[in-house]
Amino acid sequence: MTDSTDKNPPATEPTASLPEWRKMWNFGDPAETEVNFRSAIEAGLAAGDQEYVRVVTTQLARTQGMQRKFDAGHAILDGIRVDLSSASTEVHMRYLLERGRLLNSSGKPEDSVPVFQEAWAMGQGVGLDPLTADAGHMLGIALKGDAALEWAQLTMTFCEASTDKRCKGWLGPLYNNTGWTLHDKGELEGALKLWQKSLNFRQVEGDANTIFISRWTIARCYRSMGRLDEALAEQLSLHRDRAATGDPGAGYIEEELGEIYLVLNNPKEARPWFAKAFEMLGQDKWLQAEEPERLARMEQLGSE
Repeated sequence: MTDSTDKNPPATEPTASLPEWRKMWNFGDPAETEVNFRSAIEAGLAAGDQEYVRVVTTQLARTQGMQRKFDAGHAILDGIRVDLSSASTEVHMRYLLERGRLLNSSGKPEDSVPVFQEAWAMGQGVGLDPLTADAGHMLGIALKGDAALEWAQLTMTFCEASTDKRCKGWLGPLYNNTGWTLHDKGELEGALKLWQKSLNFRQVEGDANTIFISRWTIARCYRSMGRLDEALAEQLSLHRDRAATGDPGAGYIEEELGEIYLVLNNPKEARPWFAKAFEMLGQDKWLQAEEPERLARMEQLGSE
């Protein structure tokens, strides 16, 4: 998980009539979320609730980063920076988290690290465990190799020891993200164990989408391990299950099926899957910016 879903209460309770900003988050549509947050900020200003306005403003900055409008996101945070000396610890931590996310997402992970470390240190022992876990989780993303693993393990230990159930909610994404770090290091058995733990965690939570993601990730690991029959069976099962819900998905199942058939030396069977994957993922702004070669590969293999 690269998003903070904590529901930790602010230092002061918001005005009762103000919108519940957490319910406004639609991570699949940051542009729509931006519109709703701007309205919420106007409502907060009208009510004179400064704490509410500052918190929602940090989230408004996050919507900019998710739309790759990094300068706009930094400008929004600059607007509340002067108020940090009088702001609550929650606002200060959220400011640091969103500043760090903007830096990391814009290709400056080395600049984001000290920002996330400051948020982690600030969160120790102040009753904001979910935000502290968010900072540790982001350090596991911004750093690479052994340093990323060290932070991931530290954050998992922190969450496991916390009495805050919302903090423990970070264990699912931590298992997932740390699994990817191990996978990229070639430690496939370790990655698989963490991804199986992530699936168990998600099944207890009962969210269908995160269960799908966890199942996909395990099947992806099977391909890396050469367990191609298992990988193919699970991706086909995911495709059927996704279709049964009426949700077409994003295209990652289709891409993976293409890759599996290619490894099985069946390019004819792979072709329509790659074509469909490119049709579904070709307009993804993140992939366009970060992995254009991956998109080009889908397009080429889908048309050969």
